[in-house]
Amino acid sequence: MVWVVLGFLVIVFLTVVAPLMRQRAVVAARARRLSALQRERGSQVITIIHRQEQIGLFGVPLVRFIDIDDSEQVLRAIRLTPDDRPIDLVLHTPGGLVLAAEQIAHAVRDHPARVTVLVPHYAMSGGTLIALAADEIVMDAHAVLGPVDPQLGDMPAASILRVVAAKEPAQIDDRFLVLADVAEKARRQVLAFVTDLLDDRMPAEQAGRLAELLAGGYFTHDFPITVHRARDLGLAVGTDLPALVYELMALFPQPTRGRPSVTYLPLPAPGPGPGRTPPPRVG
Repeated sequence: MVWVVLGFLVIVFLTVVAPLMRQRAVVAARARRLSALQRERGSQVITIIHRQEQIGLFGVPLVRFIDIDDSEQVLRAIRLTPDDRPIDLVLHTPGGLVLAAEQIAHAVRDHPARVTVLVPHYAMSGGTLIALAADEIVMDAHAVLGPVDPQLGDMPAASILRVVAAKEPAQIDDRFLVLADVAEKARRQVLAFVTDLLDDRMPAEQAGRLAELLAGGYFTHDFPITVHRARDLGLAVGTDLPALVYELMALFPQPTRGRPSVTYLPLPAPGPGPGRTPPPRVG
């Protein structure tokens, strides 16, 4: 009987207590990295990091994206930041609600001190919308942004409008006509907003062309805008991403289900060897 009770307690510990302890340790490690990054940069660091989170006791994955809760939290963080303190916003997101992304972008643009968006991997769709509002975008050399054309459900607004334009009105269902009307309004809304974000960063004509390119539905919604493409488009993009950002991202791991698909052994830092100059020393 004693062994049965002990076995039950071990199961409870492994399924309930141990995961909670690990989660608390991860949260504490994240706080330490955030604090270190703030000291290094002399800024207020805010993160929007969307991974598939595990919920419940059975580790059910929950897909995350920019939502109203995110905008409430970010707006509160920006409001509590002194006007003379720069903000570093770490962005890792597939996008999300246009309303939430626009609220965050407005707050980012209106902060009096410098705002830098840090992109370690990707900031697509609504994430790019937020990045466009910043004074500077700093990306990993292989990170990407994306187009900001609005999506209605699982359909691009621009594609809906093209289908309607290619058909006679009698061939189109009334509900699809209503959807096309909403698509046109969404396209105008995002186009106007992006133009407004860009016109104080570049000449008005260039801002209009770039806004049309990003919001007009000329690419698939997951088209990668690399560092080189972003610079060619006229965006101020740097690649000196702080090492602490990578350390912070490592504390937001994507949950694995079964065997991990990528494995590797980190190599030690190279030391002096044949034909290799030893590092300089002082003293």
